[in-house]
Amino acid sequence: MRKPLNQNLISALTASNLSRQNQLSPSHLIQQLRSCKDSDSAKSLHSNGIKSGSLYDTFTTNHLINCYVRLQRIDLASQLFDEMPEPNVVSWTSLMAGYVDTGQPRMALWVFGKMPECSVLPNEFTFATVINACSILAHLRTGKKIHALVELLGFQSNLVVCSSLVDMYGKCNDVDHAQRVFDLMGCRNVVSWTSIIAAYAQNAQGDEALQLFREFNRLMLERPNHFMLASVVNACASLGRLVSGKVAHGAVIRGGYDSNAVIASALLDMYAKSGCVEYSDKVFRRIRNPSVIPYTSMIVAAAKYGLGRMSLQLFQEMIDRRIKPNDVTFVGVLHACSHSGLVDEGLQQLESMHEKHGITPTAKHYTCIVDMLGRTGRLNEAYELAKSIQAEANQEALLWGTLLSASRLHGRVDIAVEASRRLIDSNQQVVGAYVTLSNAYALNGEWETAHDLRLEMRRTGVQKEPGCSWVEMKDSSYVFYAGDVSSCTRGSEVVTLLRELEGKMKQRGYVGGSRGLVFVDVEEEAKEGIVGLHSERLALGFALLSIPKGVTIRIMKNLRMCRDCHEAFKLISDIVERECVVRDVNRFHHFKSGSCTCRDFW
Repeated sequence: MRKPLNQNLISALTASNLSRQNQLSPSHLIQQLRSCKDSDSAKSLHSNGIKSGSLYDTFTTNHLINCYVRLQRIDLASQLFDEMPEPNVVSWTSLMAGYVDTGQPRMALWVFGKMPECSVLPNEFTFATVINACSILAHLRTGKKIHALVELLGFQSNLVVCSSLVDMYGKCNDVDHAQRVFDLMGCRNVVSWTSIIAAYAQNAQGDEALQLFREFNRLMLERPNHFMLASVVNACASLGRLVSGKVAHGAVIRGGYDSNAVIASALLDMYAKSGCVEYSDKVFRRIRNPSVIPYTSMIVAAAKYGLGRMSLQLFQEMIDRRIKPNDVTFVGVLHACSHSGLVDEGLQQLESMHEKHGITPTAKHYTCIVDMLGRTGRLNEAYELAKSIQAEANQEALLWGTLLSASRLHGRVDIAVEASRRLIDSNQQVVGAYVTLSNAYALNGEWETAHDLRLEMRRTGVQKEPGCSWVEMKDSSYVFYAGDVSSCTRGSEVVTLLRELEGKMKQRGYVGGSRGLVFVDVEEEAKEGIVGLHSERLALGFALLSIPKGVTIRIMKNLRMCRDCHEAFKLISDIVERECVVRDVNRFHHFKSGSCTCRDFW
C-alpha cells in the first residue's frame, strides 16, 4: 500500500500549468472540492493543494480522496491514499467506499484487511462499508467474521452497523441471523426496518415481510421510505396478493414516490404477477423515461399473459427509443414468441441478438427456442437443439424439463424417455420427470409401463408436491388442496355447486376425465372419480360463492393447470358469466365468455 510520490504528483502539476489557478486556502480548497464536477477540475485543485501545502493536512487530503471517489476516479483516489504519510480511519473508509461504488467489493475487503497492519481501528462507517461489500458478494462466511469483530470492538449496539448486518444476512439468504440482529437492536429506524422487511421479501417469505410492514405502520415510528415500499410491493408480487399490493400502491402515492423508477418497476411487476396486465401497462405508461428494466418487465408481463404481439410491439418501441436491450430482455421476447406460437418471429429475434445487438445467446435463450419448437410440434428440431447445448446443471434441467413437457404433450414417448433419463441421472427435477414420463406412457396407451413407473416412485420414496390453489379475499388467503374437502372452507357448499356446474357443462358436451386422468393430469392431483375436485376447481367454487358478481376471480396455483380443468373453466366462465384469472406455475389464463387468452396454446 505505501508508496513514495509518483505519477499522480506529475499529473497534478501538469494540470496546474493548464489551469493557472491562484493558490487557495484550505477552507476554500475544501469548498471547491465539494462542488467539483469533473476530474480535470479535481486534478487542478489537487495541484493547487500541493503548491499551497494544504495536502500535508490529512483532513484536507481526505476531502480530495472523497472528491475522486465521487467522480468515480478510484485510480486517482488510490494513488493519493498511497502518498499519504498517515491516513486515518476516514481515509481508509473513503477508499473502501470508492471500491464498493465502482463495483470492486473484493478490493474493499482487501483494503479492510490491511487496516490492522497500520494500527488503524475501524469506525461505524468503516464497518457499514465493508459489510456492504460482503452483501454485494453474498459472502456469508466473511460477513460472519466481520460480525464477530463488530462484537469484539463494541459496535454490537450501533444503529448503522446493525442495520448493515441485517441487510447483509438478508442478501446472504440467512434470514434467521438477520432477525436475531434486528431483535437485539436497542434502537431502530426506518433503515433497519427496511433491511429486515427486505430480508424476508428477498427470501420468498412475503407473508412475514408484510407482517413486519404492518407492525412498522402500527408503531407509527416514521414514514416508510421508497426502499421499504419497493420491498413490500415485491413481497405482494411474490405472493400474488393484489389487495395488499393495492394498499401498498396507496402508500406509495401518499408518500409521493409514484414517479420513482424503482417503485414503478416493482408495481408493474406486482400487477403483472397478480394477473392485472392492464394495470401494469398503466403504471408503465406513467414512467417518464423508462429504462431497459421496466421495458423488460412489461415485455415479460405481456408474454406471461399470452400477449406475444404486445411483447414484440414493446420491444420494437424500446429499440426505436434507442434503449439497448440486455440478455434478460431477449429471454422475455423469446418467451413471448414461445407462448404465442410465433416461431418465425422467435427465430428472427434469436438471430438478431448477436448480429444487431451484440449479445451472445446463452442456454437460457436456447431453452426458450426448444420450448417454442416443442410447443408447435417440431420435436425433432427441438431435440437436436437440446443435445447441442452445453449448460450448467440447473439450466440443463430446465432445458430437458422443457423438452420433456413438450414430448409428453405431442405423444413422443421416445424423446420423453431420453429427457426423463437425463433429468433422473443428474438428480434434477426427479419428481417431475417420473410424473411426466408416466403421463406420456399413459397417453400412448402403455398403461402397464406407466403403472410400473408409479410403483418405482413409491419404492424409491420419490414424493410429488401436492397440488394446491389459493384465493385472496380482503386481507386473507384461502388455500385448497386437491380432493381435500374436509379442510375446504364452505366445503359442502362448494362440492354441491361444482356438481351443479358439472351437470350444466355436460349438457354442453363436456366429458370430464375422458383422457385417462389417473395419469394424464400432469399434477396427478386426483383419480378420475374426483377430477372435479382438483385444487383450482375447489378454489373456483369457493370464489363463486364468496366473491360478488362483477368482480374478477383470481386464483393462484403452485403447479401447471391440467387440460381437463382448463376446458371446465372455459365453460364455467360462460355459464356463470364471470371472468376468472388463473396463475399457474407457467403463465396466466384469463377465462371469459367461454374462451381463454392462451387460445388453448399452452
